Order: sequence, then structure tokens, then C-alpha cells
Amino acid sequence: MRVYCAADYYHASRVAANIISAQVIMKPDCVLGLATGSTPIGTYEQLIRWYEKGDLDFSQVHSINLDEYRGLSPENEQSYRYFMNTHLFDKINIDKKNTFVPDGLEPDSEKACRDYEEIIHAHGGVDLQILGLGHNGHIGFNEPGSAFEKETHCVTLSENTRQANARFFASMEEVPTEAYTMGIKSIMQAKKIVVIVSGESKKEIVKKAFHGPITPEVPASVLQLHNDVILVGDEAALA
Repeated sequence: MRVYCAADYYHASRVAANIISAQVIMKPDCVLGLATGSTPIGTYEQLIRWYEKGDLDFSQVHSINLDEYRGLSPENEQSYRYFMNTHLFDKINIDKKNTFVPDGLEPDSEKACRDYEEIIHAHGGVDLQILGLGHNGHIGFNEPGSAFEKETHCVTLSENTRQANARFFASMEEVPTEAYTMGIKSIMQAKKIVVIVSGESKKEIVKKAFHGPITPEVPASVLQLHNDVILVGDEAALA
């Protein structure tokens, strides 16, 4: 595992964007595994700036997102499809037909998961997977206790995760209770993984995930077994 310690969130985002940019330049038709949430926003903003300068071309890139709330339409402002469109896809020249997010409106959860796993395999897997890190060690929506061998599946969100995401909704009652997520096995099959962390509140879980025992109780700890992981963080998170 390689570790890049940046001075602050802005510089950490720039480092992560550099890694993604190198992937796109080296393999223009690469498959990017993308994440949502507040952590990668700075990275996406930097990618947009470089695209606008003419330094990057996303026209051949495919993207496969980590997760999506079950029950939210793509037009819902809290859906992860809406997030990706707003924070990245609408501002670069990626073909929307080549961007994939789990179907939150598919009523048959098994079909939704099966279809999404088929999309991943049909594109030859993920070349570069971007991850955030939850305070309880979750990656994607793989909560503590998630089996390492799971592929895309439907999960019941923990109260901690729902509370962490409640700030994006008008009330706690509006926060979905379920989500579709790529499983640990799906994530671990990515060729390269970049984990972005920021802020003092993440320092304890960073320590547990990357220096503690490998256990389903800290889902991110399985990343210690991957042969190409890059941890990018600011000084506060890596303290």
C-alpha cells in the first residue's frame, strides 16, 4: 500500500485527481469505479478544471458507481445518479450511456444486483476504484459484518450510516433504509484502488482499517489484502 499525505483537503483532492488523470491518459477507454459523498467532490472539481483546460478527454471512459439508494429515482436530488450528473458527468465530455449506477427503482432487488454485476463483468472489471471511508469502516454501503465474498447486493443501512447521511435530506424519515452496493468481492476485483480520507474525525478508523486486524467488523480492513491500494489523505486524517 502506498500512502500520500497532503497538507489539507484541497491538496489531497489534487493528488487523487492526479492519479485518476494518469489512468485516463494511459488508458483512454478505462473503466473508473466512482464514489459519491462529500469526500470525492474536491477530486471531481479538479478533474473538471483540467478537462476545461483541455488536459483530459473522457469521451472513451466508462464509469461504474459503487452504490445507489433503493427507491430513489435518478431525478431525485438525493440519488447518487443525480449526484454524479451534478458533480461530474454534466461538466465533462463523458458519454452518459457509458456511465452506470445501480437501478434504484428496480423492484426486484435480486434482479437489480444481478444486472449490475453483469455490467461490471461485461466491461472487463474496474481499472481504478475510488473509495471513501465511513466512520465505522464501511466502503460503499458494506456495513460492519458484511461478508467479504459478497458481490453486488441490497443492504439495510445501519442507523449510524443513515444519521451520517441525514444532513443531505430534509428529515431523518426521508433517509432511505436500503441501498444497492457493490460488494467487498466486487471492490477487491478492481485492478487499482484509491482511498480518499480527510479530517481528524477519520484518523481512528484509518488506523483500524489499515493497521488493525483484517475483520468483517471493519470492512475496509480487507483492503490490506489488495496488491495495489493507494491511501490519499490530509495530515489530520493520517495523524
